[in-house]
Amino acid sequence: MSNLAQRVIFGVIGAVLLLGSVWFSAWSFALFFAAVQAKMLLEFYRMMRAGGYQPAKWLGLLVSLLLFLGASCIVFGTTYLASTGDVPHVVGGEVIFQSRMNAELYGAGLWLRKLLPAVLLLTPIVLVGIEMRRWPKVEQPFVNVGTTLLGLVYVSLPMTLLNVVADGPNGYDYRRIFALLFLVWCSDIGAYAAGKTFGKHKLAPSISPGKTWEGAIGGFLLTLVMGWALGFWLLDMTLAYRLVAAGTVAIFGPLGDLAESMLKRSVDVKDSGTIMPGHGGLLDRFDAFLFILPVLALLQLLFGA
Repeated sequence: MSNLAQRVIFGVIGAVLLLGSVWFSAWSFALFFAAVQAKMLLEFYRMMRAGGYQPAKWLGLLVSLLLFLGASCIVFGTTYLASTGDVPHVVGGEVIFQSRMNAELYGAGLWLRKLLPAVLLLTPIVLVGIEMRRWPKVEQPFVNVGTTLLGLVYVSLPMTLLNVVADGPNGYDYRRIFALLFLVWCSDIGAYAAGKTFGKHKLAPSISPGKTWEGAIGGFLLTLVMGWALGFWLLDMTLAYRLVAAGTVAIFGPLGDLAESMLKRSVDVKDSGTIMPGHGGLLDRFDAFLFILPVLALLQLLFGA
């Protein structure tokens, strides 16, 4: 099978799984992207091992899954409770719901709000303990700790913010994730087309020789057009917010791509993985998200949408 055929077949399969999981429900979205970000983290740790480091990948993986799925439960559980109309009452310092299930869901949310910060605070201590046990057989113990934590900060925390971006005024809104995907794809397509046609001035030749300023401008303009066009679908989102979101994608997406290119060059790796023949790894496919999502989530939390 030719490389082009592989790219097409696995690209279609990947797109169907991606769009289908996002469209079906909040929980199919959460399970799909929990798996995606877990695989991205493992690919990051694989590259770190290629560079001579020894991150604690299984502990990092466990923490990443707790963060993503815990955030999903908190975000979507909160909006579900609000949608039921079951208004809680405080009696003697205790929150009372009409529905027992809603009360249990509320209690689970409170427990998760305490668990996730505890996990984040205790993870560095556990990692140092692991290195103390392995010392002196394993060199550079604190570099290994830092590499494990970097994977969580660089990959898992940004991907966890997908839960915030997907949360609309009425709860989980698959259209928001579709819109994000359309913006990212327009940024890539515009950059490729403009770069091929007009590209002369290198954007970052030492990191990614193929990227040009002309391509970046083309990607920015096409993404803005998509941001405007999304108004026909996302009627509850203002034009100003859509254009700011589009600009965020057009600026921070290429930066995320450049960051991963620099990472791969620093450890002499061509692709982050081989899960998608012809496309590389999942970190290669979603690298732009790692810089886009923190900014989009911050915008949403500050200004709403």
